[in-house]
Amino acid sequence: MIPVGEDFEGYVVDAPLGQGGYATVYRAHRADDPDHPVALKVLDDHHRRGDQTARLRREFEFAHQLDHPHVVTVYDYGVGWLTMELVDGGTASTLTKTTDRLTTLAQIADALDYTHRCGIVHCDVKPSNILVSQDFSRAVLVDFDVASAVAETVGRHPTQLEASLPYTAPELLRGRPPSARTDAYALACTAVELLLGAPPFPAETPMELVDAHLSWPVPSFSRKIAWVPRLFDSVLGRALAKIPESRYDSCTELVARLTHALGARQA
Repeated sequence: MIPVGEDFEGYVVDAPLGQGGYATVYRAHRADDPDHPVALKVLDDHHRRGDQTARLRREFEFAHQLDHPHVVTVYDYGVGWLTMELVDGGTASTLTKTTDRLTTLAQIADALDYTHRCGIVHCDVKPSNILVSQDFSRAVLVDFDVASAVAETVGRHPTQLEASLPYTAPELLRGRPPSARTDAYALACTAVELLLGAPPFPAETPMELVDAHLSWPVPSFSRKIAWVPRLFDSVLGRALAKIPESRYDSCTELVARLTHALGARQA
């Protein structure tokens, strides 16, 4: 941990914001610009091998290529650290209103479609990688450390699975390269968690969860939750299709159909 008030690569640390599996994020500011706080992400001392610093550099380079209001803006990079915009409302899981959750999902869907048009697949869409502003008006997609360029995936089969298992599309589990529809599958899992409280498959072990993504039918939530309409199940059935080509053509279309389904229930 970097002590509060200490200078780090020209940035003054204001407070720790959170700690993940391999890095700590701090609120910080440039020594010569105290009125503009940033988020400073620093690899932990025991996660500074060459492959880990390369992964952080990859996160910076992918995000740096993108210019979208709902994709995190990155500012600066050094070996084992980077700075990005400070989004101060927590993750999407903190949202309590269905309207806010649907708005967030629509914003992230737009960000993903833009990212895909730029030839990048995020590969780790999940609630904890969606940050929101304090007034909940803006959502931001973060953490491009396992992202892939579409051009790099052609003819290549991944040797290591790095996505988060509750949101992992079947094709990744089968060793196929990711595509835009891989992100759409993860977004559908994320939508189920944000709207209904948990990811779609209630498996108890990693192996059971792998089997669920590969072969279980999509749950019928309208049979379990009184306020969920049957149309929601229909939309989700296509969104979580085992075959990528059977899913919706875009993330925006997926969220629009989920929103319509819930709107039809409310009407």
